[in-house]
Amino acid sequence: MFTAKVITVSDRCARGEAEDRSGPVVRELLAAAGYDVTGTAIVSDEPADIRAALLDAVAADTALIVTTGGTGFAPRDNTPEVTKAVSEKEVPGIGEAMRLRSLAITPRAILSRATAGIRGRSLIVNLPGSPKAAKENLEAVLGALDHGLVMLRGGQSDCAGTYQK
Repeated sequence: MFTAKVITVSDRCARGEAEDRSGPVVRELLAAAGYDVTGTAIVSDEPADIRAALLDAVAADTALIVTTGGTGFAPRDNTPEVTKAVSEKEVPGIGEAMRLRSLAITPRAILSRATAGIRGRSLIVNLPGSPKAAKENLEAVLGALDHGLVMLRGGQSDCAGTYQK
């Protein structure tokens, strides 16, 4: 069982002007998949706030850090840039897989800037802020994340030996 933390990035939710609807959806999906969701947070779209939340989760040795929100075109959408800045390695396939799956649902999928990266022993994955889109995007990659986390945390490193269709 891997630990996970869900970070909702939203100015309105951080100010208490809106209810966080995507964070609970993501938390529930992760828990159902066997993750130990050790915490949640709501932060503003301010880069310093996003950075602090990500680095706090990394410092706590959280295996999977999932953000929701801040991945679009709005001027305050900063989550991918901050994720890239704190990451030591990028994982472009995760964002690509999410966009590919979403493209079957909506042509607007190409507007997502969601990304993923590794810092230390933690994997950071960005999801859109819409509860529906967050769920669909996480479902698109959830099956592969366990194997990536095993490798990241020093386990099995031979992908071919464990692949099952």
